[in-house]
Amino acid sequence: MTQSNTVTVQILDKEYCIACPADERANLESAARYLDGKMREIRSSGKVIGADRIAVMAALNITHDLLHKQQRLDREATSNGERVRDLLARVDSALAADPETRDA
Repeated sequence: MTQSNTVTVQILDKEYCIACPADERANLESAARYLDGKMREIRSSGKVIGADRIAVMAALNITHDLLHKQQRLDREATSNGERVRDLLARVDSALAADPETRDA
C-alpha cells in the first residue's frame, strides 16, 4: 500500500498542505506549478480580480485545454483504427490473390 505524505505547495502566494502518496509527489508539485503559472497569467492580465475568480478561470482554461486534447486524441485513435482496418483488408486481399497462400 502506498503511504501518503504531506506536501506543501504554493499557489498564488498562498501555501497549501496536501496529502499525497510519496510516488505522486513530483506530479503534484508539477501540477501546482502549472496551476500557479496559469493563475498568475490571469491575475497579471488585470481582467479578473479576486483569488476565487482567478482560480475558477484557471480551472476553466485548463479544463478546456484538456477536453480539446482528449477530442484530438479520440479523432487520432479513430483515424488510426481505420488505417489499421484498411491495411488488414489490403493484406487479406494480397494473400487471397497469391496462389501459393490460397492452396496452403
